[in-house]
Amino acid sequence: MSHTLDSLETRPPEQRERELMMRLPQLVARAKAAAGWSRILKDVNPADVNSRAALATLPVTRKSELHALQSQQTPFGGLNTTPVGQLARVYMSPGPIFDPEGRGADWWRFARPMYAAGVRAGGLLQNCFSYHFTPAAFMVEGGAARIGCTVIPAGSGQTEMQVQAIATLRPDTYVGTPSFLKIIIEKAQELGADVSSIRRALVSAEALPESLRGWFAEHGVAQVLQVYASADIGSIAYETRTGDTRDAGMVLDEDLILEIVRPGSGDTVAPGEVGEVVVTLFNPDYPLIRFATGDLSAILTDAPPSPCGRTNTRIKGWLGRADQTTKVRGMFVHPSQVHDIARRHPEILKARLVVSGQIAQEAMTLHCEVADPVKAQASASEAAIVESIRKLTKLRGEVLFVAPGSLPNDGKVIADVRDYQ
Repeated sequence: MSHTLDSLETRPPEQRERELMMRLPQLVARAKAAAGWSRILKDVNPADVNSRAALATLPVTRKSELHALQSQQTPFGGLNTTPVGQLARVYMSPGPIFDPEGRGADWWRFARPMYAAGVRAGGLLQNCFSYHFTPAAFMVEGGAARIGCTVIPAGSGQTEMQVQAIATLRPDTYVGTPSFLKIIIEKAQELGADVSSIRRALVSAEALPESLRGWFAEHGVAQVLQVYASADIGSIAYETRTGDTRDAGMVLDEDLILEIVRPGSGDTVAPGEVGEVVVTLFNPDYPLIRFATGDLSAILTDAPPSPCGRTNTRIKGWLGRADQTTKVRGMFVHPSQVHDIARRHPEILKARLVVSGQIAQEAMTLHCEVADPVKAQASASEAAIVESIRKLTKLRGEVLFVAPGSLPNDGKVIADVRDYQ
């Protein structure tokens, strides 16, 4: 039996890259047919967007902007290419943010992570994602239908009924959040119920620390893997069965292009550096071009080929949020402002704004990586950068020059280290 869903997952990387770039101009052309994308990409010639370098010149559309876009043009901000009346479902997340689902099979591309987790035709899984307003449960439904697996539509909550369903129907797989799986197992222990049929789990929407993964193994769930997904995109990346998930990373989906950019900008970071996840999605109903998720991650650069046989790029998974907006003395300071300050001064290789001290008595210091800190300190650069800080943030800030490589590789552009006690 194959360990991969199809041959796309084992393509030579060069072939995958070539085929994605060949599809890119068509994606941009289709997107420009939608009113929202037509405004965003108004000066873009789709035929010219046929490489990563060309893609990197296009504007970034951030998830944080969706509410404003959708308020201007309900429900999807004009980013959908399929009319609302021809979609399968419309979802509403808090905000509210509206997300579409088209009528294509496995529209959210969830069969790949499910297959990687061991879900197979003829199996039975308990789907514990919510069926109420948000799409996670339907992502699972689409993947299960493609694979040929039967679903118990359990949803979230009603813990005792969840235990009863597992004890009676004996599903082999759990899909949902890791915290709810722990609650179900603990309730089963309390009730003296047998839920040992659950041998594997695919989890998402929450962090999965190794300590919790170990706890599941101790309680009979031998394999627990994660999928990184969002309500706008569907599956982005997923863990595979490699023996040691801690160092294996997450394999990218086959239908998207990933970029990692400096938070607050559209500039790609060096391979291996932490930054914001930006996705270009080949979706016929809801194409996304350089869509910034607000999540931090990094590309694995020094890992050996995955033992599972999949050849796509791997990322480190979710490493935090990119939106580090901070309020200082009543004024919001945004990552984009830090990026704009650095862009004004070419000598700055990398910048990180550190906010320290106590509330109402805080200090802002812009830590700047430069080629020669001593030379920079003796030049006029410090005064010029201080002036840029004042102009762009309306706040006073200091400057500290440091050597290249001194700043942490954690994706932070703004670090709030104030004492809140």
